[in-house]
Amino acid sequence: MLKAKLAHGLLLACLLLTSAPAIAGAPPVVAAASDLQFALSEAAEQFQQETGHALRLNFGSSGNFRRQIAQGAPFELYLSADEQYVHALYREGHTIDEGVIYAIGRLVWLQRAGRGDLPSDDAPLAAVKAALEAHANGVTERVSLANPEHAPYGVAAKQVLEQAGLWEQSEPLQVLGENVSQAAQFALTNDARGGLVAYSLALAPALSERSEYVLIPEAWHRPLHQRMVLTNQAGEVASDFYHWLQQDEGQAILRRYGFSVE
Repeated sequence: MLKAKLAHGLLLACLLLTSAPAIAGAPPVVAAASDLQFALSEAAEQFQQETGHALRLNFGSSGNFRRQIAQGAPFELYLSADEQYVHALYREGHTIDEGVIYAIGRLVWLQRAGRGDLPSDDAPLAAVKAALEAHANGVTERVSLANPEHAPYGVAAKQVLEQAGLWEQSEPLQVLGENVSQAAQFALTNDARGGLVAYSLALAPALSERSEYVLIPEAWHRPLHQRMVLTNQAGEVASDFYHWLQQDEGQAILRRYGFSVE
């Protein structure tokens, strides 16, 4: 009985913490798709320099954030890599409106620098086929992608492999990241051939110095329309940042990281 009461008390405390409004004066908490890890960090730093207002950035998979917001997590601004998650939250009454598209993402094949076998632009999946040939000869080279169950870039990667007839064949070689940022890290490990990840990560200095990439044709997967929205918990600072990202300075930063903004 005591254990049951303690468990009930802990559950209630967790629920209260999850649904509690943002503390007055505290930086607003932003939930952002992990392909924005570098671009949005730069944008938030620039915004703070201009306005004096800090932000707390949380990066992860769009699908996981969509679920957390629906459960009452105290995020004030949500930047998704898949606009359908934003539309769903709006229909359920968790956002002030349907938000806006802030960028269109691209997918790349990413691998360690210096391998000397980067695929050509017209055959970007040649590395996957080479990994399959190596596997048939007893050598395992992993192919990395984000988990398509909740990561939009993982969905796009699956679509790319499916249209090439390589999805089922490559499953024994696949290593799934919790989000596309983790998938990019996996793509550069010693036992990986490479991976299908976000273009924005390939352009980030932290990765570009030790990797190389080739763009995947946009027509090979559904467009990655990335939409952002203010939640019902949004305050003035979150609203200001939301609008700042739509202005010239915010859009210029997104363009530098390979995002199309039209």
